[in-house]
Amino acid sequence: MAIAHWTIFADNESVKDLLFKHLLEARELPHGFAALQGMQGGLLSPSEIDRYIEEEERHDHKILTRGKTQHLQTMSSGERKKALLNHLLKQPLDYLILDNPLDNLDVSSRADLLQLLKGLANKISIIQLVNRWEDSLPFRSTFYLLRKNQLSPIEDPITLLKQEHSRQFIQPVPQPLEPIPLSTPLLVSFKQVSVSYGEKPVLHEISWELKSGEYWQLSGPNGSGKTTLLSLITGENPKAYGQDITLFGKKKGSGESVWDIKEKLGYFTPAMTDRFSGYHSLENMLISGLYDSIGLYVKPSPAEQRLAQDWIAFLGMEALGKRYFHELSPGQQRLIMCVRAMIKHPPLLILDEPTTGLDDSSAAMVVDLVNRMAEASKCCIVFVSHRKEPGLKPQYTLVLKPDIAGSKGVIKVN
Repeated sequence: MAIAHWTIFADNESVKDLLFKHLLEARELPHGFAALQGMQGGLLSPSEIDRYIEEEERHDHKILTRGKTQHLQTMSSGERKKALLNHLLKQPLDYLILDNPLDNLDVSSRADLLQLLKGLANKISIIQLVNRWEDSLPFRSTFYLLRKNQLSPIEDPITLLKQEHSRQFIQPVPQPLEPIPLSTPLLVSFKQVSVSYGEKPVLHEISWELKSGEYWQLSGPNGSGKTTLLSLITGENPKAYGQDITLFGKKKGSGESVWDIKEKLGYFTPAMTDRFSGYHSLENMLISGLYDSIGLYVKPSPAEQRLAQDWIAFLGMEALGKRYFHELSPGQQRLIMCVRAMIKHPPLLILDEPTTGLDDSSAAMVVDLVNRMAEASKCCIVFVSHRKEPGLKPQYTLVLKPDIAGSKGVIKVN
């Protein structure tokens, strides 16, 4: 008898933990999952990993890393998932629930985990819950859609995927209140830049130029130095001093301030979202991007308020205008945060993994937003991602390739 497997495509608004609880306890099983009755299951998920990390940190009780010197907190995403999987496989399981098992993994780590899971699928049932179609594991499954906590079967996931990627923004991109003056179209210049931390080389002889109006993707596996490279631009890394780096027409170390850089830079990474946990209106969230502030501490001008409302209309969020930022779905929050970085049309816009953790629909909207911004502005855009995003249209890609001497940069014209 063939082993049954299930694939559930989930949006970012559903409470996954409630579904996991029903499946693992075999109580109130959803329609189509009756075969799990009386079976023993396990869960591989970020929330489970966080639970074990907390157990280590609070009680010094090592379960997944027993017998090892390294703590779970210091491991990479791939290492953590393997540690939990190895722990689960020591138990007599009939089925395993996988919560986005390939998310946040680079190509090499994905391949390793995928090989493990393929072998496992020949022995026990797998229930995989994924936000992204490309992260679904390649074995025969019964397909379901989890949307707004409602689980329903689907016959044709390919058709569903095409529908998710058909959404587009149709209004003109709002223009800035006033252009930011530049002394040169050459925004960033790296010449033979190398970075090491102690005995560990990270970057090796990187040469890279960013000019007004260009659209770049920065890619590379986890640990290849993408974050280090970005920190040399944002002014947060002392390793930039003494290097042949020019930012916005000024040689690094020639007296420029962090505020000089911030004025010309728009930046977003998903970790920034947690800083806005208070009662921030959508209008104030966007206007704060004009001041690079966490929250808004000045009374906005009528022109600033109109600009924020124009962007809210562009996103099609007029009906959400009275809500607070923390009340939005993860996908809606991500769009607001991207626009917050874009609102002043900065000469350089860096979006660091803006689609990570999003479902296909939300990721497609972020990609379309960035593409539209690239078409309608003179910003130089750097889209950072360890995966190839469907629909993304960069002109160039800088790929960081790990090497024993430090990652080397390879530039590709798309």
